[in-house]
Amino acid sequence: MIVGTGNVGSSIAYALLNQRTPVKEIILTDINMDDAEGEVMDLRDALAVAPSFLKIRTGSYEDATDCDICIITAGANQKPGETRTDLVEKNAKILQSIVGPIMASGFDGIFLVVSNPVDTLSFLTWSYSHLPSERVIGSGTVLDSARLRLCLSERLNVNPKSIHAYQIGEHGDTEMALWSNANVGGEKISNLLPKAELDEIEKSVRDKAYEIIKRKGATHYGIGACVVRIINCILNDERRVLPVSSLDDNAGIYNGFPAVVGREGIIRRLDLDLTEAEGVKFQKSVNALRSVLKEAQNV
Repeated sequence: MIVGTGNVGSSIAYALLNQRTPVKEIILTDINMDDAEGEVMDLRDALAVAPSFLKIRTGSYEDATDCDICIITAGANQKPGETRTDLVEKNAKILQSIVGPIMASGFDGIFLVVSNPVDTLSFLTWSYSHLPSERVIGSGTVLDSARLRLCLSERLNVNPKSIHAYQIGEHGDTEMALWSNANVGGEKISNLLPKAELDEIEKSVRDKAYEIIKRKGATHYGIGACVVRIINCILNDERRVLPVSSLDDNAGIYNGFPAVVGREGIIRRLDLDLTEAEGVKFQKSVNALRSVLKEAQNV
């Protein structure tokens, strides 16, 4: 089930439709059911030429009963000049109105939270749903890491799929590149590019959403493809390492960090060694997320 048929929700459905996937049925629901119905009609028109045949329909929260994954994309959009954390008050209230009815339906699958601020809303979904933390996942820094790998691939003239590099922490202004573990086939990226260039890359990746929003008003294709990557990883039990948003037991919050993802959700978060400087930056991100979470819990 995809909750929310705005740009992001519809892009996820479209990305699912255009690749081979274990998904057998997509249920779309939205507070504006006319919009959801229109998206279904438009998507179904592609079934005759799509690589997979899926059932696509509208539904209500009651239909979540038998769903394996419930994807939450509903919420207010990030406006030009607005940070992801500016959205917290509006979207925390929307989230409460979604999670309760879904759990009341008997849903016993995995929540995949995409709405922003994703780390805070993932924590709140876990809190509202009372599901085990491994079954509440946020899209985290998967998109940010994809942007990082693309940027590095252009600098190094290497396919981005051969680059192993992660943005971690908050999906937002305090996210950071984990350069100490970034490599191409085992060759450290920090040995291939000067620090000044690495700093510039990290900043450009962190600010890319703002640049896209300034030009076209929203980002949705990239996150749509990244969410499908997470969905397939779960349903195929691929146990890939993805920098999703998951519960950080040490910090008591959700944040983006490499974790093994499979059919049961989060199999485990990786235990990576950070340099002293990276540890300081990561703690800054943790502190920022704690502040936003405290604000959201007062809503």
